[in-house]
Amino acid sequence: MKKIIIAIDGFSSTGKSTLAKQLAKKLQYVYVDTGAMYRAVTLYAMRNGFINASQFDKKKLISDLNKIKLHFVFNESKGFAEVFLNNENVENEIRTLEVSQMVSQVSTISEVRKKLVEQQQALGKDKGIVMDGRDIGTVVFPNADVKFYMTASADKRAKRRYKELLDRGDSGITYERVLKNVESRDYIDSTRLDSPLTKAEDAIEIDNSNMGLEEQFDRVYSLIVSRIKD
Repeated sequence: MKKIIIAIDGFSSTGKSTLAKQLAKKLQYVYVDTGAMYRAVTLYAMRNGFINASQFDKKKLISDLNKIKLHFVFNESKGFAEVFLNNENVENEIRTLEVSQMVSQVSTISEVRKKLVEQQQALGKDKGIVMDGRDIGTVVFPNADVKFYMTASADKRAKRRYKELLDRGDSGITYERVLKNVESRDYIDSTRLDSPLTKAEDAIEIDNSNMGLEEQFDRVYSLIVSRIKD
């Protein structure tokens, strides 16, 4: 069976990563979470005092980009690859609401996007890959064999993210704070000048506002299988 490139784009908290992991496992493909890469760069910026709630020193982050080394290591017990920042596993640290509140600002920087897009394209050179993010089907792999665009209402996405954070032990958060973050990220991701979140013309839109994970997977997987057989 031929190997293809599967691109999954969409808004935050639409379950892109969950779906991508399921597909990669089923197809025995490589899974790359590009959002984790941007979150790792954001964590680096936060740790070094380049960004916080009141300021963002873009020049210092840009000057430090050559010091940021990212790679993925497959975790057999979890069934997916975890992101490492300068040889440190930061998979848990990058999933906090604090990082979520900063990542869209970091993602607007052209130098950051250029560095990460080059890495992402190199990872997909041999195909057999599932990659999710904001600009996979439009910038990273405009010629991807199959493209999906995930969407859902802001309320549904905020409720999912809120539950996820509670499950991780972040008991100090509120639903209202999470919803505000979701809406803010939507605006920044959709209006940034460099590679804004947009639906590729040939992408298949999946609105999962009222769709379960199993139904979503079955629908997407059947579309992919038909494409592989073509």
